[in-house]
This record gives sequence, structure tokens and C-alpha cells, in this order.
Amino acid sequence: MISRNTKNILVVSFGFLSLFTAYGGLQSLQSSLNAEEGMGVISLSVVYGSIILSSMFLPPIMIKNLGCKWTIFISMACYISYSFGNLFPGWAALITTSVLLGLGGSPLWSAKCSYLTICGNIQAEKDNKKGQDIINQYFGIFFLILQSSAVWGNLMSSLIFQQDSNIGDISEETLQYCGAALCNENFTTVGNFTRPEQHLVNILLGCYIGVGVLAMVLIGVFLDNIDGITARDFRRNRGNHSFCSTFLATFRLLQDKRLIMLIPLTMYSGFEQSFLSGEYTKNYVTCALGIHYVGFAMICFGAVNALSSYAFGRLSQYTGRIALFCFAALINLSCAIALLFWKPHPDQLPVFFVFPALWGMADAVWQTQTNALYGILFPKHKEAAFANYRMWESFGFVIAFAYSTFICLSTKIYILISVLALSMLTYIWVEYNEYKNPTVSAIQICDDLQEKHVKGTPANVKIICQTFM
Repeated sequence: MISRNTKNILVVSFGFLSLFTAYGGLQSLQSSLNAEEGMGVISLSVVYGSIILSSMFLPPIMIKNLGCKWTIFISMACYISYSFGNLFPGWAALITTSVLLGLGGSPLWSAKCSYLTICGNIQAEKDNKKGQDIINQYFGIFFLILQSSAVWGNLMSSLIFQQDSNIGDISEETLQYCGAALCNENFTTVGNFTRPEQHLVNILLGCYIGVGVLAMVLIGVFLDNIDGITARDFRRNRGNHSFCSTFLATFRLLQDKRLIMLIPLTMYSGFEQSFLSGEYTKNYVTCALGIHYVGFAMICFGAVNALSSYAFGRLSQYTGRIALFCFAALINLSCAIALLFWKPHPDQLPVFFVFPALWGMADAVWQTQTNALYGILFPKHKEAAFANYRMWESFGFVIAFAYSTFICLSTKIYILISVLALSMLTYIWVEYNEYKNPTVSAIQICDDLQEKHVKGTPANVKIICQTFM
């Protein structure tokens, strides 16, 4: 019999699985589905630009007034609006719903993290265990379930678009514009960019809206509202100070040189993810094979990413961070150079799946190890550190999607390689600085708190320690 807290974690996890089955699949299709005038990638740029803005002020306001459950519920509605926007292709609908999605993005993830942490601490108190152990367990369950959304969302799109009667062979003359070898001024429309039949697009978007609504139902009906009276009173009593302190803390941490040096690495995470979902899917897969193959390619990426995330999480204790970061950089560099010279052709079908698989392996390192690095380097300011992580990663997405329709693919690859090189240089500096001046660990912080009793009773110290760890 599972505990009530574990039940809540499963509800949150499957709610996010349903939501990101829709959004993840739709994001992978944007550069191909709305290729005209680059509407798709520009809409994604607007999405991440809005996330930057929302991360500065919306999460504390919404969570303080609504609690975690209803913040998640309302934010999910913002995500679903993006699927509705794609039902009416055009600048007005896409951009408006992109802004709505972005505004809901940061509160959604902040409320989710808060909810899982609260559940973990409550369960740890019941089981007389360390809060960090239960919290890590709950986050592991969450990401294990969430990562599979890349498989289901893209499988859905591929199976539906395979019914398209417009699918046909592409001529050798048109294939010359696929990949990075040639640059045409009208490169957004050359290749096999025939839009699927509208009724198939509507069916897919209807399915995406359906699973999105299912996510809201799961959260609204089955998720317990665990933000109790004490927590709500605490947030209410902080008043405007909560907003100001949260807003300023994010930027105050920029005084730390280590965070400044981590900005290129964090932005690169946005660059490399946007390259695969925006450039590779459009200029290689859709151009040479057709949009109905995009889902299959991204399924390969998602499956390898999920397995690699788990494997590297276990492997890091034996190899250390530096070896894994260098391994990921080598994979991305090799793939980028190969993509500069590869001429995609339908006869080379297996190759189209090799690149997403390798990219998924590298992305697993960037995601797991960069998050861990932020937690290790800034144990006293985790909230502000992860707010900076989300903000600078979103900047990477914004920049990459913004220039997508204005420069040639080969230039984009050179930019990607340059940002990767800069990221590794600054990252090595951070590791060298950490080697010379090790950061005080969370355990040491907790020991100091317990020794000094930090303006409170030992019970308060215990709560503070659970928060840190």
C-alpha cells in the first residue's frame, strides 16, 4: 500500500507526462509545421522569452496566493492554449499563445519543485528519515515518468502524419538543399516541406489538447492541496518582502564570479536543445524524409536521453563531473562537424537516427550534471541559483530560435561550436576554482546550524537542515 505522499507524487508525475506529451511533440514539429516565414521557431523564441520574464516575478506571487496545486493547474491551462493557437496558424494566434505558455512556464516548474519538496519532508518526518533522501527519491520517480513523454508525443505525431496522402518522393535536385552544404536565401521553404493535410493536423492537435486536459483533470481532481494553513500564513505574512527578496536574490547572485563563468555553459544547454528540435528536424529530417519522420527521430533522442540520464547519474560518482562534461562536449563537437559535411538522403535512413541518439546521450550530461553543479556550488542560495539556471538557459533558447530564420545552417553550426568551446573554457575555470577553494557542503552547513542553533530551537534547525540538504 503506497503512502498518501507517494500517491501525490505519482499524480503530479503523470500529470506532467500528459502535459509534456502534448507540448514536447508540438515543439519538435514547430520548425516544420509552421515553416512559412519562420513562424514556428519565432513562436518558440517568444515562449522562452516569456519564461525569462515570468521567472523574475510570477512564481512567488502565484504560489503565495494560490498554493502549489492551483498554480500547477492554471499554468497547465497556459500550456494547452499553445495547442489551440496552432489550430489557427497565423502570427496573431501563435504569438499570443506563445506568450501565455511562457508566462505559465516558470510558475509551473517552481510549484512542482515546491510540491515535491514538501511531500518529501512530510514523508521523511513520518518515516524518521533524512528529508534529502526522500526528496531525491521523489524527484527520481518524477523524472523517470516525465522523460518518457518524448516517446509518446512524437509517436503520436508520426503515426498520424503517416496517413498523409501528400507524402511523395523528393527529387535529387531538391535534396541538394538539405543539410548545411548549400545556403539558399529561401532556405526555409526548400526541400520536402509539404504541410500535412489540415484534417490530420487538426486530429493531432485535438489529441494534444485532449491529453493536456487530462493532465488538468488529474491535478484538479486527484492531487491533494498540501499547502496547509501554516505555510499559507507564512507566505501571507511575508507580503511584498517575499516578492522583492526573491526578485533581487536572483540578480544578487550574479556578484559571484562562479555564476558568471557558468553562464556560457548554461546558455549552451539552450543552444544545443534548440538546434536539435529546430534545425536538425527541419533541415535534415523533414527536408529529406518528410515531417512524418520527425517524431520517430525525436523518439530516438528521448529514449536515449532518458536511459543516459539514469546511467550518468550513477556513473558520475566513479568518473567525476569533468570526465562526463568532456565526453558530452566531444560528442556534440563530432556531431556538429559531421553535420557540416553530411548530405542527407532517404537511402541513408539509419543515419537520421544516429545523430538524435548521440545528441540525447550528450544532452543527458548537460542536464543532469549542470543541475547538480549548481546545487553543489551554491548550497546556501539554491533558489536563486536555479532561477538563474532557468533564466540563462532560456536566453540560449531565445537567441538560437531568434536567428534561426535569418542565417544559413552552416553559420548556425559554427556558432554552436563556438559557444561550446567558450562553455568548456569557462567550465574548466569553475572546476579549477572549486579545486583551489572547495565550496562548503550542505552537510557542513547543517552541522554549523545545529551547533549555533541559528536564532531558533533545535526543531527549527532541523527544518532548515532538511531545506539545505
